[in-house]
Amino acid sequence: MKKFGKKGLGLLYGVLLFSFSTYAMLDTFVIPHPMQSVEINAIAETTSTSGIKESVEAAIQSKLGNNTDTAIETESITTASENTDTTVETATSIEGGTVIGQYSDSKTSITLKQYREYDSNIYVADVTVSDASDLKTALAHNTYGRNITDTTSDMAANNNAVLAINGDYYGARQSGYVIRNGKLYRDTSGNRDALVIQKNGEFKFVSESETSASELLQDGALQAFSFGPVLLNNGEISVGENDEVGMAMVSNPSTAIGYLGNNHYVFVVSDGRTSESAGLSLYELASFMKDLGVKDAYNLDGGGSSTMVFKGEIINNPTTSGRSGEERAVSDIVYIGGEG
Repeated sequence: MKKFGKKGLGLLYGVLLFSFSTYAMLDTFVIPHPMQSVEINAIAETTSTSGIKESVEAAIQSKLGNNTDTAIETESITTASENTDTTVETATSIEGGTVIGQYSDSKTSITLKQYREYDSNIYVADVTVSDASDLKTALAHNTYGRNITDTTSDMAANNNAVLAINGDYYGARQSGYVIRNGKLYRDTSGNRDALVIQKNGEFKFVSESETSASELLQDGALQAFSFGPVLLNNGEISVGENDEVGMAMVSNPSTAIGYLGNNHYVFVVSDGRTSESAGLSLYELASFMKDLGVKDAYNLDGGGSSTMVFKGEIINNPTTSGRSGEERAVSDIVYIGGEG
C-alpha cells in the first residue's frame, strides 16, 4: 500500500506539474490579457466600451476553444481596374514594378505596385501624406494587452483604412517599447533597435538600452516599433548577408516600412514559403528597398504575419502555419486612413 501510495503521489505530482506548465504556456501565448482600451480615432468606426469588452471576451473563448491561428479566406487583387473608388491617379517617384492600384484624396496619395525580384512577389505601396499624423497605427480590438489579436484585414476595416500592413506584433512579447499615435503603452526595454516615427515625419533609430520610452515621447515620438532589425540607415544597408530574425528561416515572407523624405513612405510586403515565392532574406529586403531609393527602412514582423490590405482587399498571399492564403491574427497594424 505504501508503495502504491508513493506511485500515486508521483502520478498526482506529474499531473499537477503538467497542468501548471500547460496553463503557463496558455497564459503566456494564448489567453488574452486586456490592459487598456484605446481611444478610437475620429475616422474609425464607433465602438462602445461594451462592444470592446464583448470582442475581447469572444477572442478569449475563441482562443481557448481553438489554439490554431485565426484565419479567413481571401483573394488577392490583380488589376487596378477593380479599384473603382480611386479618386485621383498619382505619379510615383519609385521606378519599376507594375501598377496594380491607386488612391488619392486631399491628404493622401498612394500608388500600389507589384515587383518580381529574388524569385518572389513583392508588393510596394508608395505613400505621400500631408502630415506625419496621417500615418497611423491601430491595436486589435482597440485594446492594448498581451495576446489580444485580430486579422490585419479586420483591423483595417474597423479603422476605415485605405492601406494597412501588419505591425510589430508587440503582444507576442512582454518587453519592447510601444508608442502608438503619440501615446505610451509600454516602457519596458527589449534591448532592440527600435524605430521611432517623429512628429516631423522622419525616422529615428534608437537603442532601447540607451534611452527610455518616456524620453522618446517627450522628444515628439508619434510611433515606436520594437522588432527590427534596421534595414537601411541614411541610405546604407545595416544588415549582413547572413543576418536573420531569431530562429527564422533564411528566406521568409516579410513586412517593412521605409522613409524617402518629406512625408513620403513605402510599405513593403513580400510573399514567401510557397512554390510561387521563395521569400526574402533581410539583406535581400534591404537591397530591394535601397534600389527603390529608400533612405531609412525598418523590418517589422514577418513570416505568417506579413499582410497588406488595400481598399478592403488582401493584396499578398499570407502563409500561416504552412497554409497559403490565410491571415494570421496579430496585435497591431500600420495604416493610412481614408476620407469620409
